[in-house]
Amino acid sequence: MNAGDETWGVDKIALINQTFSELADDEVRNLAEHLFVRAYPAGTYLCREGEFGDVFYILARGRAKITMKTGDGDDERVLRVIGPGEFFGEMGLIQNSPRAANVVTISEAAVLEMQKADFGAVLSASPHMAISLIRSTLDRLRSNDQLIIQELRRINATLKRLDRNKIEFIEVAAHELRTPLTVLMGYAGVLEIDPATQSDPMLKDVAAGILKGAERLLHVVNTMLDVTRISTGKLRLSPAPVLLKSAIGNLISQLKPDIAARQLEVTQEHDPDTPIVNGDPPLIEKALQHLILNAIKYTPDGGRIHIRTRPAALEDDQPGVEVSIRDSGIGLDKAEQELVFEKFYQVGPSSLHSSGKASFKAGGQGMGLAIARGVAESHGGKLWVESEGHDEARMPGSTFFLLLPINPSPDAA
Repeated sequence: MNAGDETWGVDKIALINQTFSELADDEVRNLAEHLFVRAYPAGTYLCREGEFGDVFYILARGRAKITMKTGDGDDERVLRVIGPGEFFGEMGLIQNSPRAANVVTISEAAVLEMQKADFGAVLSASPHMAISLIRSTLDRLRSNDQLIIQELRRINATLKRLDRNKIEFIEVAAHELRTPLTVLMGYAGVLEIDPATQSDPMLKDVAAGILKGAERLLHVVNTMLDVTRISTGKLRLSPAPVLLKSAIGNLISQLKPDIAARQLEVTQEHDPDTPIVNGDPPLIEKALQHLILNAIKYTPDGGRIHIRTRPAALEDDQPGVEVSIRDSGIGLDKAEQELVFEKFYQVGPSSLHSSGKASFKAGGQGMGLAIARGVAESHGGKLWVESEGHDEARMPGSTFFLLLPINPSPDAA
């Protein structure tokens, strides 16, 4: 194709008047002098997302589409299709920044082009064009914002539906698993106490191993059910007095073999004025257990964990109790300090995690902290973490804060 005005029959003056209706005649002529016609075949990228450009364009003939990448791959989402009289490429020149989107011809096209230096000179000489550019650009940005908002709403609705489907599947799977597990544990228990098993060391170890494995799997199944109850709003409180000092002490006693094996130093500090919480004892104990286990898992052998309880006030000055669990572990980056409370979220690659309930950086299902936050919120409280960042050499540690009201509000789950 030739690039001449005659070949394409482009009337630059008419096209400029169509594009910028507020320009005076002398401004139109000045602009026309700096615009040159070029022709392009279909499929030509006039602007590429992320790349710098030095050209301002007005589409004269044909059509083009404006697209943006939708992820790490090559997929592109079409924002809109443009026709004659529409301009593009101005934002990159004004801001001296990379192109924000792709512009691709979808038919044979002719465009009016102006180089960056000429673009700046024309804008300086034509305030009407500058105002028209600003107005058109703002309208375009507003339109793009609406498209993005609509797309985000659609994606959010899809994600919610997928999350609901996932939770429903987990709930069904957990119930289906719990029944045969209960039977398996029953038979394993009978096998373990059978005289023939007791008299045979190998059979005794096998029975104990089966029972231990089944118990651990049942714990995972129950954790899955806890997550589904929190996610579906089925968590119901049965309030009763909870003495946090005793609850924490019992949990530390239960975890004493793991603490000793890891050579961890666990200390407790209980303010004598710490009040008794009127909450759901099993749920609060589960939350505390997940938080303590988390501290154990991310503290290296020989590290320290300090647990403190004290009186505190909620945001509405409602009296409450604060439990803080501080460790000398690997710490947590700022970007992950909220994500760790999401269901199934794992810090770092799961392939690098060790096995075992309390091993250093032990792998889990990513449900413990989600359950702990769900318990806190169901009581009308909150749970958060503070850390200077992740550093496996310096070991800055993390502190998890559990804030509970003395009495759950009537609106609590």
